[in-house]
Amino acid sequence: MRLRPVRPAGWWFDALLLVGLVGLTVALAADQLFGLDRAVADWADGHRPAAAYWVARVLNFLGQGTPLTLIGVGLGVLLAVRLRSVRPILLPVVGFVVTTFTIGPLKVWTARAAPSASVKEPFLAPEQTLPLFHDDLPVRFAQSYPSGHVANAIVWYGVIALLLAPLVRSFGRQLPSRLVTVIRIVPPLVVLTTTTYLGWHWLTDSVAGLLLGLFLDRLLHRVPWDDLPLPGRLRQWDRPFTSYP
Repeated sequence: MRLRPVRPAGWWFDALLLVGLVGLTVALAADQLFGLDRAVADWADGHRPAAAYWVARVLNFLGQGTPLTLIGVGLGVLLAVRLRSVRPILLPVVGFVVTTFTIGPLKVWTARAAPSASVKEPFLAPEQTLPLFHDDLPVRFAQSYPSGHVANAIVWYGVIALLLAPLVRSFGRQLPSRLVTVIRIVPPLVVLTTTTYLGWHWLTDSVAGLLLGLFLDRLLHRVPWDDLPLPGRLRQWDRPFTSYP
């Protein structure tokens, strides 16, 4: 089996993403970058009229993890039925496992409160909402870092794009490559912007979600889904899908 190509090619970019995520986490643990986070959050609080708030809130639904997971699984099942292959289902299943065992544990470990934690429960002092490792807070109040909305959006729109192109081809149509690029890029950027603007995450939370999401997305796109060995009972359902003509 050979890994599928990604852009930019090579592992140097993956290493750069990891170094960026680790470096950002270390900086926040050392009480750095709090001024930037506070300034962005304060600007958003002062420039959030009702109309802009509701537009941002509606657009932020693009990053809801559960609906995105269901869409990814639904596309995988539909493509599996169309091609009579179990392989398309593997992608969303692995995507779910990867996001569940990375994003969630990191949130619990870093234990950071959201900007809004000073104006609603648990009503922390503004300066107490910035640090990581609030181990004295209940878990539900300290899951801001990294942004799950942003990381999930990157991973799941990547999964959706990877499944949607062969699904459209199975109906005798062609999905424009530019549209695939738009699907992969625009929703995550919208989610990053809105989740920060609404004060649901600090700017550095969103940046961390971006770095983690890109790293996971590249891992999933590297997997040679068409060549993975399958158990004997499934070998009659092993048609390729990423290279489906």
